[in-house]
Amino acid sequence: MMHNAPPQKEHQWLQKLVGEWTYEAEADMGPGKAPERAKGVETVRSIGGLWIVAEGQGEMPGGGPATSIMTLGYDPRTKKFTGTWIGSMMTQLWIYEGSLDPSEKVLTLAAEGPSMADESKTATYHDVIHMESDDHRILKAHVMGNDGKWQQFMTSHYRRTR
Repeated sequence: MMHNAPPQKEHQWLQKLVGEWTYEAEADMGPGKAPERAKGVETVRSIGGLWIVAEGQGEMPGGGPATSIMTLGYDPRTKKFTGTWIGSMMTQLWIYEGSLDPSEKVLTLAAEGPSMADESKTATYHDVIHMESDDHRILKAHVMGNDGKWQQFMTSHYRRTR
């Protein structure tokens, strides 16, 4: 595992994300507030066929510039996808762990982070990547509510440009 690890089918799945993408996002800003929209670009590159690094540049919902970097790979030992996410708008390092559904079209990534309702508390989040086609993917972001139910708060459509 330490030297010349051969890519497995999960690593090969991640290579579907490699390329140039544009995105359009819509975020739920809370009860009684209109959704906010944002757009930008993302460049995804492969590292050794085992990892991907995605760098996004665009705007935040509500305005203002945003840069983000996501890493994703697969750990054959734990049989889980693993990765990180950082953004220019926050100090939180998000650590992902996830799995691919049986259809191999949906990757669900779980993370812990600051609660949107109370930043002194943490919450559980799911980022769910739906591969609609080779050139279109949808990211849906969810947070676990106090009632134990998942609440979707953002949807982003990514379309391949190269």
